[in-house]
Amino acid sequence: MGEEWKIHVTAPPVDGKANEACVEFFARGLKVPRSAIRIVAGETSRHKRIEIDGIDQKALDRFLEALR
Repeated sequence: MGEEWKIHVTAPPVDGKANEACVEFFARGLKVPRSAIRIVAGETSRHKRIEIDGIDQKALDRFLEALR
């Protein structure tokens, strides 16, 4: 989807549960602590911007490409 990636989480968008599921998805997939992942924009939107500490862009690209 252009510059965006679409992931599906089963958690409802209530009380931050979908955001938590999104953070958990990246933490598990990238093998980083949950504290290394922050939603920096879009907490109440379907479109989010996420920062991940401890992962370089190449590692993130490989992880996302493997999901295709």
